[in-house]
Amino acid sequence: MPNEEVTPRPALRSLHVYPVKALGGFAPAQAAVEPWGLAGDRRWMVADRDGKAVTQRQHAALAPASAAPLPDGGVRVSAPGRAPLAVAVPDPAPCGTVAVDVFGTKVEAVPAGAEADAWFSAYLGADVRLVHMDDPARRRPVDPAYARGGETVSFADGFPLLVTTTASLDALNALIAAGDHADEGPLPMERFRPSVVVDGTAAWEEDRWARIAVGEVVFRVAKPCGRCVVTTTDQRTGVRGKEPLRTLSRHRRSGSKVIFGQNLVPESTGTLRVGDPVRVLATRDDG
Repeated sequence: MPNEEVTPRPALRSLHVYPVKALGGFAPAQAAVEPWGLAGDRRWMVADRDGKAVTQRQHAALAPASAAPLPDGGVRVSAPGRAPLAVAVPDPAPCGTVAVDVFGTKVEAVPAGAEADAWFSAYLGADVRLVHMDDPARRRPVDPAYARGGETVSFADGFPLLVTTTASLDALNALIAAGDHADEGPLPMERFRPSVVVDGTAAWEEDRWARIAVGEVVFRVAKPCGRCVVTTTDQRTGVRGKEPLRTLSRHRRSGSKVIFGQNLVPESTGTLRVGDPVRVLATRDDG
């Protein structure tokens, strides 16, 4: 009997958690999904003295820095040329909160303290501070244009999670290889800082998704993810190039944005595990 071609089934390829916004994170084999994102994801953020979020957009040197979780909810931050620093979760009772600005949204956060501020300021050569989101259930709402009542998000750019697919990255890298900056490719998935990466789909299939289930957890697909200069930044060195923005601008436009990946909002909670099946529950074509 001739061998039958087996159609791959979508499955969770990898998970990615970034304890401090804009720093490198880690890839666990499993992660809990909370209403505002993966457990421990982007609960910390660097801000300037005016309270504005500091990301790789302003400081590419944040790319090779990284953060790992500590058992008590704190983080251990590391960066080239700096001794690692353990930062405990600050207590909002004696510390109080400060207002920070996350892309135009005011959010109350708890200062991490002078030692953490000095560590980041010395590394970046700028006067910055580290802050912690103590209560993500109430601190920052999801963009009301895409949210349902009471939905919140951590210090992530705008939505609780971001999904990308390996097939779309392969397609993008093929376009880069045929372009005028082929020497910059192929690009790794880390350039796009996803939360969940899915295998076994067609290229750009995620553009059609409206609702998906990953294992036991259901997500609403809110909108495509508009990409910025962070994607041109080598996450190991902080060096910037032209790709993938040059190629995305030619092939992957949505209005004024260039897009890669889709933003997700959890409709349930639970635990994601690498290898979990991914099911498409509704598409944008369903009307």
